[in-house]
Amino acid sequence: MITIKQVHTKKEFKAFVKFPFSLYKDSKYWVPPIISQELKTFDKKENPVFNDADAYFFLAYKGNEIVGRVAAIINWLEVNNQNIKKMRFGWFDFIDDLEVSKALLDKVTEIGKQNNLEYTEGPVGFSNLDKVGVLTEGFDVIGTMITWYNHPYYVKHLENLNYKPEKEWIESHFPFSNINPESFSKANALIQKRYQVKAKKFTKTAEVMPYADEMFDLFNNAYASLSSFVEITDIQKAYFKKKFISFINPEYIKFVFDKDDKMIAFAIVMPSFSKVLQEINGKLFPFGFLKLLKAKKESKDVIFYLIGIDPEYQNKGITAIIFNEYYNTFKEKGIQNCIRTPELADNTAIHQIWKHFDPKIIKRRKTFRKEII
Repeated sequence: MITIKQVHTKKEFKAFVKFPFSLYKDSKYWVPPIISQELKTFDKKENPVFNDADAYFFLAYKGNEIVGRVAAIINWLEVNNQNIKKMRFGWFDFIDDLEVSKALLDKVTEIGKQNNLEYTEGPVGFSNLDKVGVLTEGFDVIGTMITWYNHPYYVKHLENLNYKPEKEWIESHFPFSNINPESFSKANALIQKRYQVKAKKFTKTAEVMPYADEMFDLFNNAYASLSSFVEITDIQKAYFKKKFISFINPEYIKFVFDKDDKMIAFAIVMPSFSKVLQEINGKLFPFGFLKLLKAKKESKDVIFYLIGIDPEYQNKGITAIIFNEYYNTFKEKGIQNCIRTPELADNTAIHQIWKHFDPKIIKRRKTFRKEII
Protein backbone atom coordinates (compact mmCIF):
# COMPACT_ATOMS: atom_id res chain seq x y z
CA MET A 1 0.00 0.00 0.00
CA ILE A 2 1.23 3.48 -0.93
CA THR A 3 0.88 6.34 1.56
CA ILE A 4 1.26 9.98 0.50
CA LYS A 5 2.39 12.45 3.16
CA GLN A 6 2.75 16.21 2.82
CA VAL A 7 6.16 17.61 3.74
CA HIS A 8 6.21 20.15 6.59
CA THR A 9 9.26 19.77 8.86
CA LYS A 10 12.94 20.41 8.21
CA LYS A 11 13.59 16.69 8.56
CA GLU A 12 10.93 15.90 5.95
CA PHE A 13 12.26 18.52 3.52
CA LYS A 14 15.73 17.03 3.85
CA ALA A 15 14.26 13.60 3.09
CA PHE A 16 12.49 15.14 0.06
CA VAL A 17 15.77 16.57 -1.25
CA LYS A 18 17.80 13.43 -0.55
CA PHE A 19 15.43 10.84 -2.06
CA PRO A 20 17.05 11.01 -5.55
CA PHE A 21 20.45 10.33 -3.96
CA SER A 22 19.31 6.79 -3.22
CA LEU A 23 17.27 6.42 -6.43
CA TYR A 24 20.31 7.30 -8.59
CA LYS A 25 23.15 6.08 -6.38
CA ASP A 26 24.39 3.71 -9.12
CA SER A 27 23.97 6.16 -12.03
CA LYS A 28 27.01 7.50 -13.89
CA TYR A 29 24.88 10.23 -15.49
CA TRP A 30 22.82 11.76 -12.67
CA VAL A 31 24.28 15.01 -11.28
CA PRO A 32 23.41 15.61 -7.61
CA PRO A 33 22.16 19.03 -6.55
CA ILE A 34 23.79 20.87 -3.65
CA ILE A 35 21.61 19.83 -0.73
CA SER A 36 21.78 23.13 1.14
CA GLN A 37 20.87 25.06 -2.01
CA GLU A 38 17.90 22.81 -2.76
CA LEU A 39 16.60 23.30 0.78
CA LYS A 40 16.79 27.07 0.33
CA THR A 41 14.82 26.79 -2.92
CA PHE A 42 11.93 25.28 -0.95
CA ASP A 43 12.21 27.68 2.00
CA LYS A 44 9.49 30.35 1.94
CA LYS A 45 11.71 32.67 3.96
CA GLU A 46 14.56 32.35 1.44
CA ASN A 47 12.90 32.12 -1.97
CA PRO A 48 10.81 35.16 -2.96
CA VAL A 49 8.97 33.15 -5.63
CA PHE A 50 6.60 32.21 -2.80
CA ASN A 51 5.30 35.79 -2.86
CA ASP A 52 3.55 34.86 -6.11
CA ALA A 53 3.34 31.09 -5.92
CA ASP A 54 2.07 28.30 -3.70
CA ALA A 55 3.79 24.94 -3.49
CA TYR A 56 2.94 21.68 -1.78
CA PHE A 57 5.55 18.97 -1.34
CA PHE A 58 4.71 15.28 -1.02
CA LEU A 59 6.56 12.06 -0.27
CA ALA A 60 5.28 8.61 -1.17
CA TYR A 61 5.91 5.80 1.29
CA LYS A 62 5.70 2.04 0.97
CA GLY A 63 5.72 1.01 4.61
CA ASN A 64 8.46 3.13 6.18
CA GLU A 65 10.45 3.47 2.96
CA ILE A 66 10.31 6.60 0.79
CA VAL A 67 9.56 5.54 -2.80
CA GLY A 68 8.69 8.83 -4.53
CA ARG A 69 8.30 12.60 -4.32
CA VAL A 70 6.60 15.48 -6.12
CA ALA A 71 6.15 19.25 -5.77
CA ALA A 72 2.72 20.64 -6.73
CA ILE A 73 3.08 24.30 -7.76
CA ILE A 74 0.69 27.12 -8.60
CA ASN A 75 2.33 30.21 -10.09
CA TRP A 76 -0.31 32.87 -9.52
CA LEU A 77 1.36 35.32 -11.93
CA GLU A 78 0.75 32.74 -14.64
CA VAL A 79 -2.80 31.94 -13.50
CA ASN A 80 -4.04 35.48 -12.84
CA ASN A 81 -2.00 37.70 -15.17
CA GLN A 82 -1.81 35.38 -18.18
CA ASN A 83 -5.06 33.50 -17.52
CA ILE A 84 -3.23 30.18 -17.90
CA LYS A 85 -5.02 27.81 -15.52
CA LYS A 86 -2.05 25.51 -15.07
CA MET A 87 -1.26 23.25 -12.14
CA ARG A 88 2.50 22.72 -12.26
CA PHE A 89 4.37 19.71 -10.94
CA GLY A 90 8.11 19.25 -10.55
CA TRP A 91 10.84 17.51 -8.59
CA PHE A 92 9.02 14.37 -9.64
CA ASP A 93 10.93 11.18 -8.84
CA PHE A 94 9.73 7.67 -8.11
CA ILE A 95 10.62 3.99 -8.20
CA ASP A 96 9.40 1.89 -11.13
CA ASP A 97 5.97 1.28 -9.66
CA LEU A 98 2.93 2.73 -11.42
CA GLU A 99 0.99 2.78 -8.16
CA VAL A 100 3.56 5.24 -6.76
CA SER A 101 3.64 7.67 -9.71
CA LYS A 102 -0.18 7.60 -9.94
CA ALA A 103 -0.65 8.35 -6.24
CA LEU A 104 1.72 11.32 -6.45
CA LEU A 105 0.12 12.79 -9.57
CA ASP A 106 -3.36 12.22 -8.17
CA LYS A 107 -2.36 14.48 -5.29
CA VAL A 108 -1.25 17.16 -7.77
CA THR A 109 -4.57 16.89 -9.62
CA GLU A 110 -6.48 17.12 -6.35
CA ILE A 111 -4.85 20.47 -5.55
CA GLY A 112 -5.53 21.66 -9.09
CA LYS A 113 -9.22 20.85 -8.69
CA GLN A 114 -9.38 22.66 -5.35
CA ASN A 115 -8.03 25.79 -7.05
CA ASN A 116 -10.24 25.57 -10.16
CA LEU A 117 -7.32 24.99 -12.51
CA GLU A 118 -7.78 23.35 -15.88
CA TYR A 119 -4.77 21.10 -16.45
CA THR A 120 -1.55 19.80 -14.95
CA GLU A 121 1.82 20.11 -16.68
CA GLY A 122 5.29 19.00 -15.71
CA PRO A 123 7.88 18.43 -14.75
CA VAL A 124 8.51 22.16 -14.43
CA GLY A 125 9.74 24.42 -11.66
CA PHE A 126 8.46 27.73 -10.36
CA SER A 127 9.76 29.85 -13.25
CA ASN A 128 11.73 29.86 -16.50
CA LEU A 129 15.03 29.81 -14.62
CA ASP A 130 14.21 26.48 -12.97
CA LYS A 131 14.81 23.02 -14.38
CA VAL A 132 12.30 21.68 -16.88
CA GLY A 133 11.19 18.51 -18.62
CA VAL A 134 11.46 14.77 -18.27
CA LEU A 135 14.34 13.28 -20.24
CA THR A 136 13.13 11.27 -23.27
CA GLU A 137 16.46 10.75 -25.08
CA GLY A 138 20.08 10.92 -23.94
CA PHE A 139 19.98 8.73 -20.86
CA ASP A 140 23.65 7.79 -21.40
CA VAL A 141 24.88 11.41 -21.35
CA ILE A 142 25.93 13.07 -18.09
CA GLY A 143 23.52 15.74 -16.86
CA THR A 144 24.22 19.32 -15.85
CA MET A 145 23.57 21.31 -12.69
CA ILE A 146 20.68 23.09 -14.43
CA THR A 147 18.78 20.05 -15.72
CA TRP A 148 16.91 17.11 -14.23
CA TYR A 149 17.94 13.55 -15.00
CA ASN A 150 15.57 10.60 -14.85
CA HIS A 151 15.31 6.89 -15.54
CA PRO A 152 13.78 5.88 -18.91
CA TYR A 153 10.70 4.40 -17.23
CA TYR A 154 9.44 7.89 -16.21
CA VAL A 155 8.08 8.49 -19.72
CA LYS A 156 6.22 5.15 -19.76
CA HIS A 157 4.57 6.00 -16.45
CA LEU A 158 3.34 9.37 -17.72
CA GLU A 159 2.03 7.81 -20.92
CA ASN A 160 0.31 4.98 -19.03
CA LEU A 161 -1.38 7.60 -16.83
CA ASN A 162 -2.73 9.34 -19.96
CA TYR A 163 -0.43 12.36 -19.86
CA LYS A 164 0.28 13.78 -23.33
CA PRO A 165 3.44 15.56 -24.53
CA GLU A 166 3.05 19.33 -24.26
CA LYS A 167 6.40 20.96 -25.09
CA GLU A 168 9.76 19.59 -26.19
CA TRP A 169 13.29 20.86 -25.49
CA ILE A 170 16.56 19.85 -27.08
CA GLU A 171 20.10 19.97 -25.75
CA SER A 172 23.10 19.91 -28.05
CA HIS A 173 26.87 19.89 -27.99
CA PHE A 174 29.70 21.03 -30.22
CA PRO A 175 33.48 21.01 -29.75
CA PHE A 176 35.25 24.35 -29.62
CA SER A 177 37.20 23.22 -32.69
CA ASN A 178 33.94 23.51 -34.68
CA ILE A 179 33.95 27.28 -34.23
CA ASN A 180 35.24 29.08 -37.31
CA PRO A 181 35.83 32.72 -36.33
CA GLU A 182 35.41 33.81 -39.96
CA SER A 183 31.66 33.13 -39.59
CA PHE A 184 31.30 36.09 -37.22
CA SER A 185 34.54 38.11 -36.91
CA LYS A 186 33.96 40.34 -39.96
CA ALA A 187 30.28 40.74 -39.18
CA ASN A 188 31.19 41.72 -35.61
CA ALA A 189 33.04 44.84 -36.74
CA LEU A 190 30.41 45.77 -39.34
CA ILE A 191 27.48 45.42 -36.95
CA GLN A 192 29.17 47.39 -34.18
CA LYS A 193 29.76 50.23 -36.64
CA ARG A 194 26.34 50.05 -38.36
CA TYR A 195 24.24 50.06 -35.18
CA GLN A 196 26.70 51.93 -32.94
CA VAL A 197 26.74 49.14 -30.35
CA LYS A 198 29.58 47.81 -28.25
CA ALA A 199 30.40 44.88 -25.98
CA LYS A 200 31.54 45.23 -22.40
CA LYS A 201 34.06 42.89 -20.72
CA PHE A 202 34.29 41.94 -17.04
CA THR A 203 36.98 40.44 -14.86
CA LYS A 204 35.30 40.70 -11.44
CA THR A 205 31.83 39.68 -10.23
CA ALA A 206 31.50 43.08 -8.54
CA GLU A 207 31.70 44.70 -11.97
CA VAL A 208 28.75 42.64 -13.21
CA MET A 209 26.35 43.33 -10.35
CA PRO A 210 25.40 46.95 -11.26
CA TYR A 211 24.05 45.64 -14.59
CA ALA A 212 22.21 42.58 -13.25
CA ASP A 213 18.78 44.21 -12.83
CA GLU A 214 18.94 45.65 -16.34
CA MET A 215 19.85 42.17 -17.61
CA PHE A 216 16.77 40.62 -15.96
CA ASP A 217 14.57 43.39 -17.42
CA LEU A 218 15.96 42.56 -20.86
CA PHE A 219 15.39 38.86 -20.17
CA ASN A 220 11.72 39.56 -19.44
CA ASN A 221 11.43 41.60 -22.63
CA ALA A 222 13.31 39.16 -24.87
CA TYR A 223 11.48 36.02 -23.75
CA ALA A 224 7.98 37.45 -23.28
CA SER A 225 6.67 35.93 -26.53
CA LEU A 226 7.48 32.33 -25.56
CA SER A 227 4.47 30.25 -24.57
CA SER A 228 6.07 29.00 -21.36
CA PHE A 229 7.28 32.38 -20.11
CA VAL A 230 6.51 33.81 -16.67
CA GLU A 231 8.17 37.14 -15.88
CA ILE A 232 10.76 37.58 -13.15
CA THR A 233 9.59 40.08 -10.53
CA ASP A 234 11.80 42.75 -8.96
CA ILE A 235 12.13 40.87 -5.68
CA GLN A 236 13.13 37.67 -7.52
CA LYS A 237 15.95 39.50 -9.29
CA ALA A 238 17.88 39.95 -6.04
CA TYR A 239 17.40 36.27 -5.22
CA PHE A 240 18.66 35.08 -8.60
CA LYS A 241 21.65 37.42 -8.45
CA LYS A 242 22.66 35.83 -5.17
CA LYS A 243 21.89 32.29 -6.30
CA PHE A 244 23.45 32.21 -9.77
CA ILE A 245 25.99 34.93 -10.44
CA SER A 246 28.54 33.72 -7.89
CA PHE A 247 28.73 30.42 -9.80
CA ILE A 248 29.60 32.18 -13.07
CA ASN A 249 33.01 33.43 -14.14
CA PRO A 250 32.60 37.18 -14.76
CA GLU A 251 34.46 36.84 -18.06
CA TYR A 252 31.69 34.42 -19.17
CA ILE A 253 29.04 37.14 -18.88
CA LYS A 254 28.75 39.32 -21.99
CA PHE A 255 26.66 42.47 -22.37
CA VAL A 256 26.09 44.58 -25.49
CA PHE A 257 25.06 48.25 -25.22
CA ASP A 258 23.78 50.81 -27.70
CA LYS A 259 25.19 54.31 -28.17
CA ASP A 260 23.16 55.56 -25.20
CA ASP A 261 24.55 52.80 -22.93
CA LYS A 262 21.25 50.92 -22.91
CA MET A 263 21.71 47.14 -22.72
CA ILE A 264 20.43 45.52 -25.91
CA ALA A 265 21.82 41.99 -25.52
CA PHE A 266 23.32 39.66 -22.95
CA ALA A 267 24.70 36.15 -22.79
CA ILE A 268 25.63 33.93 -19.87
CA VAL A 269 27.90 30.91 -20.07
CA MET A 270 28.68 28.68 -17.09
CA PRO A 271 31.59 26.33 -16.51
CA SER A 272 30.47 22.72 -16.30
CA PHE A 273 30.32 21.52 -12.69
CA SER A 274 28.89 18.08 -13.47
CA LYS A 275 31.89 15.92 -12.57
CA VAL A 276 32.72 17.81 -9.38
CA LEU A 277 29.07 17.79 -8.27
CA GLN A 278 29.10 14.01 -8.61
CA GLU A 279 32.30 13.92 -6.58
CA ILE A 280 31.07 16.09 -3.68
CA ASN A 281 27.66 14.33 -3.70
CA GLY A 282 25.57 17.28 -2.57
CA LYS A 283 27.83 18.52 0.23
CA LEU A 284 29.62 21.88 0.26
CA PHE A 285 31.64 21.09 3.38
CA PRO A 286 34.29 20.32 4.33
CA PHE A 287 35.89 20.36 0.85
CA GLY A 288 33.01 20.65 -1.64
CA PHE A 289 33.12 24.44 -1.86
CA LEU A 290 36.86 24.44 -2.63
CA LYS A 291 36.38 21.81 -5.32
CA LEU A 292 33.64 23.90 -6.93
CA LEU A 293 35.92 26.94 -6.96
CA LYS A 294 38.64 24.86 -8.61
CA ALA A 295 36.22 23.62 -11.27
CA LYS A 296 35.02 27.17 -11.86
CA LYS A 297 38.58 28.17 -12.77
CA GLU A 298 39.72 25.04 -14.57
CA SER A 299 36.75 23.42 -16.32
CA LYS A 300 37.36 22.99 -20.04
CA ASP A 301 33.66 22.43 -20.74
CA VAL A 302 31.18 25.32 -20.79
CA ILE A 303 27.39 25.52 -20.82
CA PHE A 304 25.59 28.20 -22.83
CA TYR A 305 22.95 29.10 -20.29
CA LEU A 306 21.08 32.17 -21.62
CA ILE A 307 21.14 34.52 -24.58
CA GLY A 308 18.74 37.45 -24.69
CA ILE A 309 18.43 40.14 -27.36
CA ASP A 310 16.14 43.16 -27.31
CA PRO A 311 13.32 42.49 -29.83
CA GLU A 312 14.28 45.72 -31.63
CA TYR A 313 17.71 44.26 -32.37
CA GLN A 314 16.76 40.68 -33.15
CA ASN A 315 17.68 39.46 -36.66
CA LYS A 316 20.34 42.18 -36.92
CA GLY A 317 23.36 39.97 -36.34
CA ILE A 318 24.03 41.00 -32.73
CA THR A 319 25.03 37.40 -31.96
CA ALA A 320 28.16 37.97 -34.08
CA ILE A 321 29.38 40.38 -31.40
CA ILE A 322 28.59 37.90 -28.62
CA PHE A 323 30.27 34.97 -30.37
CA ASN A 324 33.34 37.06 -31.17
CA GLU A 325 33.69 37.92 -27.48
CA TYR A 326 33.28 34.29 -26.40
CA TYR A 327 35.67 32.99 -29.05
CA ASN A 328 38.47 35.16 -27.71
CA THR A 329 37.69 34.22 -24.08
CA PHE A 330 37.40 30.47 -24.80
CA LYS A 331 40.58 30.41 -26.88
CA GLU A 332 42.50 32.07 -24.05
CA LYS A 333 41.12 29.58 -21.50
CA GLY A 334 41.60 26.48 -23.63
CA ILE A 335 37.91 25.53 -23.70
CA GLN A 336 37.26 22.19 -25.41
CA ASN A 337 33.50 21.56 -25.40
CA CYS A 338 30.40 23.74 -25.63
CA ILE A 339 27.05 22.49 -24.31
CA ARG A 340 23.69 24.14 -24.90
CA THR A 341 21.06 24.05 -22.19
CA PRO A 342 17.46 23.04 -22.99
CA GLU A 343 15.92 25.15 -25.75
CA LEU A 344 12.37 24.79 -27.01
CA ALA A 345 12.37 22.52 -30.05
CA ASP A 346 10.02 24.89 -31.93
CA ASN A 347 12.13 27.98 -31.23
CA THR A 348 13.64 28.07 -34.72
CA ALA A 349 15.16 31.53 -34.21
CA ILE A 350 17.45 30.30 -31.44
CA HIS A 351 18.47 27.20 -33.42
CA GLN A 352 19.50 29.37 -36.37
CA ILE A 353 21.99 31.18 -34.14
CA TRP A 354 24.08 28.01 -33.80
CA LYS A 355 23.95 26.65 -37.35
CA HIS A 356 27.58 27.55 -38.20
CA PHE A 357 28.91 25.40 -35.33
CA ASP A 358 27.31 22.13 -36.51
CA PRO A 359 25.82 21.21 -33.10
CA LYS A 360 24.74 17.62 -32.44
CA ILE A 361 21.58 16.95 -30.45
CA ILE A 362 22.51 14.86 -27.40
CA LYS A 363 19.29 14.99 -25.36
CA ARG A 364 15.59 15.60 -25.70
CA ARG A 365 13.14 16.28 -22.91
CA LYS A 366 9.42 17.00 -22.71
CA THR A 367 6.77 18.26 -20.39
CA PHE A 368 3.55 16.26 -20.18
CA ARG A 369 0.02 17.54 -19.75
CA LYS A 370 -3.31 16.17 -18.56
CA GLU A 371 -6.67 17.89 -18.31
CA ILE A 372 -8.22 18.21 -14.86
CA ILE A 373 -11.71 16.75 -15.09
